[in-house]
Amino acid sequence: MRRHDREIQNINDIIQVMEKCEVCRLALNDNDYPYILPLNFGMQTENGKIILYFHGANEGKKYELIKKDNHASFEMDCSHNLVTNISNEGCSCTMAYESVIGYGRIEIVSEDEKYHALCLLMKHYHKEDCSFNPSVMLRTTVLKLTVEQISGKIHL
Repeated sequence: MRRHDREIQNINDIIQVMEKCEVCRLALNDNDYPYILPLNFGMQTENGKIILYFHGANEGKKYELIKKDNHASFEMDCSHNLVTNISNEGCSCTMAYESVIGYGRIEIVSEDEKYHALCLLMKHYHKEDCSFNPSVMLRTTVLKLTVEQISGKIHL
């Protein structure tokens, strides 16, 4: 990281940023170019590791790519605010933000783990208890990314 003065060093502070984010961009290996998807997510920590969960339809390109190579990178950001400084010399701008990037291995969760993962997804977006219709589980595939490396950055 070039700007060490903006680095978030405490893992709990990184998790707090993640909890504020609404979208996680997942990057998968696709031959010559990365394949990037913006996804809703849920998360938990398990034995000191951050686990991210994503959901989608039962078919699609991402599943084909994961079968070939289960390495994945991710990025999420929030708290955006354009900061403008107008002076006699002109105008300068910067962006305030909080962001997290990392990588790990991704897999399709078992049917036994699917309900728990979907509850974590719902919890991320609905702070109060919010149930869902279990029939959607038949039409839904859930992915689990076990984070191996993570870093956070803040500029507010």
